[in-house]
Amino acid sequence: MPSRPAAPPAHVALRCDAGARIGVGHAVRCIALGEELRHRGHPVTLWGDLGGAGWLEPLVARAGFGRMTAATTGPALAGQAAAAGFGAVVLDGYDLPADAGARLRADGRTVLAMVDGDYGAGQEADLYVDQNLGSLPHRGGPPGSVALAGADYALFRDSVLDRRRDLSGTPGEIRSVLAVFGGTDPMGAAPVVIPALLATGRPLDITVIAGNPEIAERLAALVPSDGQTLRTIPPSPDLAGLAASADLAISASGSSVWELLAIGVPTAVVCVADNQELGYQQTAQAGVVAPLGLLDGFDRAVATDRLAALIADPGAAAAMARRGQAMFDGDGRRRVADALDARPGGPR
Repeated sequence: MPSRPAAPPAHVALRCDAGARIGVGHAVRCIALGEELRHRGHPVTLWGDLGGAGWLEPLVARAGFGRMTAATTGPALAGQAAAAGFGAVVLDGYDLPADAGARLRADGRTVLAMVDGDYGAGQEADLYVDQNLGSLPHRGGPPGSVALAGADYALFRDSVLDRRRDLSGTPGEIRSVLAVFGGTDPMGAAPVVIPALLATGRPLDITVIAGNPEIAERLAALVPSDGQTLRTIPPSPDLAGLAASADLAISASGSSVWELLAIGVPTAVVCVADNQELGYQQTAQAGVVAPLGLLDGFDRAVATDRLAALIADPGAAAAMARRGQAMFDGDGRRRVADALDARPGGPR
């Protein structure tokens, strides 16, 4: 008896948003997972609003994703998913309708929920993923649900994986610095933190990704010391390319940190929001970043001392980068996609 032809890969929707208030982290990690799914033949649609971060649109187009705007209630989302023929939906966002996962599952769709500790964990899902270092598997999901947690499930885009450094050589001096505080710098961290870097007095070529024109204007008013240069650039879809050419990065303690560590860039971090505290504490305790403190109550003198010590010791910075890169083997998105494909019948 002839075998039935294999069913085509299920259509997967990435329900995420990006903007000045929420940043771009949800969208960036969804794009990473979507790239893996596209490589496997799944049609992928980014289902959400990127209006506050238009520079992400070229990444979405290059990845071959479809685009669709999203409704604002659980029942309406379920109706959209049915009409579009989505077989699986990735939910990534803290402000999504609380019943979105339940409504989608009730209609027979597989749901993957991205969570960060307790943030986003209220969704009903078939699969929960918390990619934060040291995170614990989500508890309280429906019967049969699976929870994945930790750095083994970190999601990286193709551009990051293609730029992982060989860290076996002898490190040179630290001269070029890249500073990025999320794709939109929603908390206005750059004008607070960059003066601490300038105060080291070290000769540095500093590039800051300015989340908006107001931040760029405030940075332009800063006066570098002799031997220092400071330039601002708008958010770029090629953060990995910029990072790969930097000797040191300074970052908000969000998902960008995982990318910087995976590439192998020595990285100093600032915690700019409550949902970043877990990642900030875990990376600092693991000795894979140089912690500069919390943005709320930022101590410039302490940050300057820590940055000066790091810049003066390239060997210690390189050792820190090696520890960080070793935590991320780059296969996280493959493991997550495997788990999604392994659901009974694959993505529904």
